[in-house]
Amino acid sequence: MSENPMRNVVLEKVTLNMGAGEAGPRLEKSKALLEKISEKKVVITRTKKRTTFGGAKGKSIGVKVTIRGQLAVELLQKLIRSFDSKLLESQFDNSGNFSFGVAEYINIPGVKYDPDIGILGMDVCVTLRRAGFRISKRMVRPKKIGKTHKITREEAMEWARKTLKAEIVKKIE
Repeated sequence: MSENPMRNVVLEKVTLNMGAGEAGPRLEKSKALLEKISEKKVVITRTKKRTTFGGAKGKSIGVKVTIRGQLAVELLQKLIRSFDSKLLESQFDNSGNFSFGVAEYINIPGVKYDPDIGILGMDVCVTLRRAGFRISKRMVRPKKIGKTHKITREEAMEWARKTLKAEIVKKIE
């Protein structure tokens, strides 16, 4: 008996985020770093509304890039190796996605220190999906994904073990 292909968990996308806090040289350095790491075009993120701390609506505060396909898998494997292939259980959410932070980009294998950029970190958000998840995002007659078809936390951890060869631990010593 073969396994149902609709139950296979696959990588949808990897999103790299960097917050700069304000427009200026730090934002430009963050943009240059993400373009260097991902080899993709970077999007500048802006504030949605005015904050109580004086941030105006529409102000540039960070950069992000979304990577899909085989390049996303290769980049994710490289990013995981910067932690000795260890992920925490707490980094997985109940929807089957997981996130982690890279404190310094020089920890990523194959990336050299650039004195023009300095030392910066980033957040890595990984989104997993199954075949059939499109029904929740389509324009005509969108539907909810069934409870039994959603990706659980345990399935996401198993995917990370098999695909990324990552070790899932409770606490990093």
